This record gives sequence, structure tokens and C-alpha cells, in this order.
Amino acid sequence: MTSKADFYLLPNDDPEDRGRFLCRLLEKICALGHQVYIHTPDQRAAQQLDQLLWEFRPEAFIPHGLSNEQHNSAVEIGWDQQRPSHRDLFINLDQAIVEDAMDFDRIVEIVVQSPEILSATRDNFRVYKSRGINAEMHDLRHNTTR
Repeated sequence: MTSKADFYLLPNDDPEDRGRFLCRLLEKICALGHQVYIHTPDQRAAQQLDQLLWEFRPEAFIPHGLSNEQHNSAVEIGWDQQRPSHRDLFINLDQAIVEDAMDFDRIVEIVVQSPEILSATRDNFRVYKSRGINAEMHDLRHNTTR
């Protein structure tokens, strides 16, 4: 069962900032040896994220793959009912939280300042709190280094 949900509050309203921030966060998470499942709204979003991870920084390498492909990577990107065999870290890039996300050890939400995403992640925050999950906010809106 999930013990903690981390919310990263970004300063901008551009939904693409979520992906760029995620790439930097994944570098740190993977360096710590975690396995990650990234839940996207649909296959198109998963493929876009897959491409972004390949193009991220020329000197960076984040081993990843799509859930519907055979791979052995620390980072798996999926949608719909696809889930990995591990239950380490769930990163939610969809608006609603899926029920079985609570089966993972930890959940991450990346929040940009668009009304649609703010509303969805506020709802998710309430769900986590109602389930007794410790939700921690990481407010990066005043952080000028990007």
C-alpha cells in the first residue's frame, strides 16, 4: 500500500513542462535504483513521452520502454489497464488516479498551473488523503533554477 504521494508544483501552465521536469526527475530516481511505472492518458501520450525520453539530453540515458513492448527497463510507460510486475513507484500523468495506483509504494504527481491539471490533481490529493496516504508538496513555483 502507498505510504506517500509526492506532488511537484511547477511554476508554468505549459503541459509540456511536465514531461521536461519528469525527465530530470527520472534521472535522479533511476540513479537511486527505483523501478518506475509512468501512467499516461493514452497510447499517443505514452509514445510522445517515449520519444521525449530518447531526445532528452544527448549525454543522458534513461532506460525505458512502453508497456506493450518486450523490454527489461527501470522505467515503463503505459496506459489503460497496463501495469508492470513491480509495485515500486507510480508516476501519474493522467488526470484521474487509477485505483490500483494505491498498490504501489509511492506515487508522484507533476502539477502545472493549468486549470484542468490543477483541478484534477486537487481531486487526486483529496483521494490520497482520504486513504490515509501522506501527501507531500514540493513547491517549485519560486525556484528560479530550471
